[in-house]
Amino acid sequence: MAFLQIQFFSGALNVASTVNVILPEANQGIGLEAGASDQLPAVLYLLHGYSDDHSIWMRRTSVERYAAAHNLAVIMPAVNHSFYCNEAHGERYWDYVSEELPATMHRFLRLSDRPENTFVAGLSMGGYGAMRLALTYPERFAAAASFSGAVQIERILTHHAKDGRAAAIFGRKKDVTGTEVDLFWLMKKNAAAERKPRLYVSCGTKDFLYGSHQEFVPALRENGWDVTRYDEPDAVHEWGFWDREIRKFIDFIYEG
Repeated sequence: MAFLQIQFFSGALNVASTVNVILPEANQGIGLEAGASDQLPAVLYLLHGYSDDHSIWMRRTSVERYAAAHNLAVIMPAVNHSFYCNEAHGERYWDYVSEELPATMHRFLRLSDRPENTFVAGLSMGGYGAMRLALTYPERFAAAASFSGAVQIERILTHHAKDGRAAAIFGRKKDVTGTEVDLFWLMKKNAAAERKPRLYVSCGTKDFLYGSHQEFVPALRENGWDVTRYDEPDAVHEWGFWDREIRKFIDFIYEG
């Protein structure tokens, strides 16, 4: 795989931004199966968690090796602590990741722009971001995944109330239920969408976010979303689990 670090000026954020990208190659070298073809690469947007940045997936998993067997580009942006939202007192990260980033990547790189070749996944905070993208714009994605996702926004507000992050992101709102940042509201709002992605949602049974996972998956099914659920016994919020899960999700993409 080719590795690129792209630095560009973001109009949405009004600051220089960095994105890591891996691209398929026709010759991967010894030990990697070549997955490139004459077709434009499919695209996986891979989102980081709350304490991480755009480099973390490359440093703590073998995502490059897992993608190598496929004609799959992986795009890894940085959004700081934003929860992939337009912050009340900060930056417009939702505009960045949902609109500006895809447009910029397609302007810079030769990538497939077909929905059937477009995917999104993330861990923890990134699981929330991936699900928000998929549930807001179901027509854009063929599949989406949340690993140990922070999928209940009201719990995010409670958890980060003391450190000030909730106020920075959501302002003085004490209840965002039923708004565009609420995944449960979005899954109902777009339940009748003509085109919807396959969803893959996983969590460890000893993860502190497992309770949210247990409520989220049944709600998706009740609203007619095609979701594959995986609960790993005794798994916690850690990179061994997420390394296994990104490999499984890439396989899931090509099984469908």
